[in-house]
Amino acid sequence: MDQMSESMELELPGVGQPITLSERAAKQISKILSGEEPGVMLRIAVTGGGCSGFQYAFTFDDEKQDDDLVLERGGATVLIDELSQMYLGGSEIDYVDDLIGAAFKINNPNATANCGCGTSFSI
Repeated sequence: MDQMSESMELELPGVGQPITLSERAAKQISKILSGEEPGVMLRIAVTGGGCSGFQYAFTFDDEKQDDDLVLERGGATVLIDELSQMYLGGSEIDYVDDLIGAAFKINNPNATANCGCGTSFSI
């Protein structure tokens, strides 16, 4: 069979695994959302770009889409679109506050490399 005509399937180790939200992240998201209009949720998406090929996008959204995964914990609501779920399977959304700063951190088993800023990854 001609190798050019074969389709290449991407096998990600986290596919089919749940995406989780840590207690620290839920507390910080709740704190951030408390200053927003009622009904606003945090949306996390994977987009192309960044210094490693993919990057995490964090935005506010007041509308849930039919294909969204909804994570709820401690008053925090996070939305993740269907395509991003594929790249985030098995991930934990966390919040760290250490000497180099405070930020959301996604512990993603699908990432083979991460950049220094922590918002970009490759698979």
